[in-house]
Amino acid sequence: MSFSSLGLAPALVSRLDSLGYQEPTPVQTAAIPQALDGVDLMVSAQTGSGKTAAFMLPTLHRLLHQPAPQNGVAVLVLTPTRELAQQVGQATQSYSKGKHRLTTAVVVGGTPYRAQIRALAQPVDVLVATPGRLMDHLQAGRLSLDQVQTLILDEADRMLDMGFINDIRRIVAQLPKQRQNLLFSATLDGTVAKLAAEMMHNPKTITIATAQQNHEHITQSLLYADDRAHKMQLLQHLLQDSQLNQAIIFTATKRGADRLARQLSRQGLPTGALHGDMNQRQRTRTLAQLQQGRLRLLVATDVAARGIDVPGISHAINFDLPMHAEDYTHRIGRTGRASKHGQAIPLAEVDEHDKARRIERFIGQPIPVNSIDGLEATKEISVRAKRQAKRPYKRRPATFKGARKPRTSHHGQAAKRSGRSGARARS
Repeated sequence: MSFSSLGLAPALVSRLDSLGYQEPTPVQTAAIPQALDGVDLMVSAQTGSGKTAAFMLPTLHRLLHQPAPQNGVAVLVLTPTRELAQQVGQATQSYSKGKHRLTTAVVVGGTPYRAQIRALAQPVDVLVATPGRLMDHLQAGRLSLDQVQTLILDEADRMLDMGFINDIRRIVAQLPKQRQNLLFSATLDGTVAKLAAEMMHNPKTITIATAQQNHEHITQSLLYADDRAHKMQLLQHLLQDSQLNQAIIFTATKRGADRLARQLSRQGLPTGALHGDMNQRQRTRTLAQLQQGRLRLLVATDVAARGIDVPGISHAINFDLPMHAEDYTHRIGRTGRASKHGQAIPLAEVDEHDKARRIERFIGQPIPVNSIDGLEATKEISVRAKRQAKRPYKRRPATFKGARKPRTSHHGQAAKRSGRSGARARS
């Protein structure tokens, strides 16, 4: 299968060839032909699957073959985070390079208004925006959306998790009723399905990957710790791995990210922090340093779980387990990209055994429990957890809400494979 066989314009195919795109990914193969037909699409695809090209290439093709509006915006792309918006904007400019009539603008929070106002004063072919900042410009009367031909919601589930549902509804209300809608999300149920029913017309559904499918290029390994100090010892051991090129270390809070980044920096490790309290200049500088290899470690909150694509990231370490099980898949998706092998290592305190099991139920597979000689946990898992550990693990489909109903466990089996009893959790 080649990109030319999907029906894309020769100019786009030529550009993709110059960028080294040899053959389409499964989500691109499934979505591009249908998007070219102009139908509404709901696509379930995981991060790192090539979904940006899946929605942007057919959109650019249509822009090249139909009149663009004389004023206003032709294509609107909504994303949950600044980093993802900038990534989509950069990809769009890369795909359309040399086609000077196609203009792209990125409108996100944390950046000066003046440059955005100048960009919005001109006709815009593709506008990539976060919902909050776009609403600011709409309320100030700086742009009109009545010429939009295509609306794209990228990582719709994340936008809804972040509380953007009302902003999205207000934005959609200002769009023309006759338009194409492309919705991409890790999950298509719950509030995502409800939103799609409100704004889409007879959408076709494409499911390429689910949260329960394995990340085939990622090796996962769960380490248990007694407390935070013990987790620090485990982390320091992991960072000595000669196979670790670059790593993203996830924390639960912004303060925790800053604190851990300072600790690692004091140890002489090139480390940066990334979280929502940083202004856009700081975030852009940190990401540039990571991409240039000047940072070996990035300590981040979930703001970085989506939208960061750095091929050099070999390890994704969950220093704190995520609050929501579905965020785990996006965190570990930062490694194992471009068919490279990656390591995903969650660190869980013994008291967080239930939280680790919720993640396993959501991804539909056990995470092997390993230990480091001399750094084993000494605390025991709760009595309730030990009872669950004796039950055989059964694969069951997870749901968007976090799959709380199943109560089976693989822990005893994993422990037996490690040469220890299932009644005790060791790291």
